[in-house]
Amino acid sequence: MTIKRIIVKIQYLIIPVIVIGLMSFARPDKEFKVFQFPQDKMPRIDGDFSDWSIVPESYSIGLDEVKNTKFGEGKKLDPKDFDIKVKVGWVKDLNRLYFFIDAYDDFWDFKDPALRQDIFELVIDGDISGGPFINEENGNINKIFKNQLYFKGHGAHAQNYHVFTPVKGKDWAMVWGSTPWIKEFPYANAAYNYNFKHGESGRLLMEFYVTPFDYASFEGPEHSLISSLKENEIIGMSWSMLDFDGKSCESFMNLSHDWRMINDASYLCAFRLMPLKNSLKKPMDANWKFYTENREKRIIRFDDNSVGEITKWHWDFGDGNTSKEQNPVHQYNSSGLWTVILTVEGPAGKSIRSKVWEVVTQ
Repeated sequence: MTIKRIIVKIQYLIIPVIVIGLMSFARPDKEFKVFQFPQDKMPRIDGDFSDWSIVPESYSIGLDEVKNTKFGEGKKLDPKDFDIKVKVGWVKDLNRLYFFIDAYDDFWDFKDPALRQDIFELVIDGDISGGPFINEENGNINKIFKNQLYFKGHGAHAQNYHVFTPVKGKDWAMVWGSTPWIKEFPYANAAYNYNFKHGESGRLLMEFYVTPFDYASFEGPEHSLISSLKENEIIGMSWSMLDFDGKSCESFMNLSHDWRMINDASYLCAFRLMPLKNSLKKPMDANWKFYTENREKRIIRFDDNSVGEITKWHWDFGDGNTSKEQNPVHQYNSSGLWTVILTVEGPAGKSIRSKVWEVVTQ
């Protein structure tokens, strides 16, 4: 569900009105989970998949969750023919989505230098704006040429990645739209591990990350807006697996159970960005941020961002003044570069966080 705040001015009164827009999801009774990695255990995209061992099996999304649509519709999915397991992760304060794919195919097809090969097709709508995101489905196509709409909006508010499984002699993915730069580092990265040849059976392991965008511009990252990933919020996402077996696409297995997920973000699934598991949290870790309330008057607001059960706070502002409040506001009497120290205490003991010369007054 998307919420927009609209300011309505009536004479001299300004009244905030909340307008709620309903964002529909495919499979509305289903909500998938995105695992939160600790910042010191985030996945390295290096082909060593041991980083994913901390992700519980309950986060795995397997063949039983996808449905064959569009090509070979209704055909029963046989794990002896094709099998797949996907895990998705994220890291707090880092706006990336990490993926781990463990797949088996009785015929891996990746000889074609263009698009016709086995593909993991991923679609992400970071701000759940919904709606069509390719030029052919744009509502203004009767007014604006299709090639113009390609640059004005194709892939702008939701992104479609054709991830090649595996890749040989070409980029690891094709971005369907006018923003091929989003598959380049530092916005994306990928690594594979497999030992089969084209036409053989075998197991493919792959990890990659991508950066979701609320608005991705063909003009480049400086004209774009990265999605802000927040704990416990929901994003729109789905994927499909195009299984080519030599001559044609044998099946189109997708998580939404509706092939329209490839071009309309209203047919994506709900994925929740999960909080950090208690077993991965530090028992206590002091941390804080600050905000300048008034630069001329040297008024600084301090916010406690510590982790753990905390019963006592002690702030040393570096100018001889202290506070026992959790989130104090302090006024400095002179200009300077200040070392501020927060000490927190609780049942797990004591933790200290000092930041040197970050707080500056003039």
